[in-house]
Amino acid sequence: MKRNLSKDNIPENTSKNTHNVVFELLFEDKDTNIVMDIPSGAGAFTKRLLDANKEVHSADIQNILQVDNPNFQVSDMNKTLPFEDGKFCAVVCIDGIEHIERQYDFIRECHRVLRKGGKLILSTPNISSIRSRWRWLTTGHHNKCKAPLNEVKPTPLHHIGMISFHEMRYLLHSNGFTITSIRTNRIKLVSWLYALWMPLLYISTSLVYKKEEKDPDQRKRNKEIKKQMFSSPILFGETMIIKATKH
Repeated sequence: MKRNLSKDNIPENTSKNTHNVVFELLFEDKDTNIVMDIPSGAGAFTKRLLDANKEVHSADIQNILQVDNPNFQVSDMNKTLPFEDGKFCAVVCIDGIEHIERQYDFIRECHRVLRKGGKLILSTPNISSIRSRWRWLTTGHHNKCKAPLNEVKPTPLHHIGMISFHEMRYLLHSNGFTITSIRTNRIKLVSWLYALWMPLLYISTSLVYKKEEKDPDQRKRNKEIKKQMFSSPILFGETMIIKATKH
């Protein structure tokens, strides 16, 4: 993956424009003052928060920060986070959840350390895009994970937990969050070519949802899920960026 650089040459290690969108979503809420940045990596997003005069607590499996932040904690996203209940206004997880084994435990930990009404912002490669689904159909691999992982040399950098939109929604909504915004970092020109498949995808999805679900309440929810799945960020976006609020 090409490493984008911040204005201070700290590698962002994510797709182009992701940090900009996450920052915009984060500060839609003016009372966001205490933020956890996990995994913080080299600290490009941490520095952006520090420059905005926010209290930021950086967390990662090891300290590789290239910016001075005394509020750093070694943290394993698969385990209990070293922070007290209700500490944060927001948690930011940029391209981290696809790297961990225990995604449900991590989301529950985010819920624990957030205040009521706190925000969780997650970004992850968008495998629900039509382009990624086409790659899966033809090769058995999604975008951003185009070839088999090296099973002889496992590394935390491997994408071991690629997650679709409907799986992400279930993960969040079943653990005390509600999705409030769906964005993407960018839509590449080539992705629009796959719009030709939209009518077929919409019809087939609608028919399956109607056939498989008999519960009237879930059918209502499925209408909302389908609407979200057929939004431009999900159908065509490179990176899925989700903002959710703690109940």
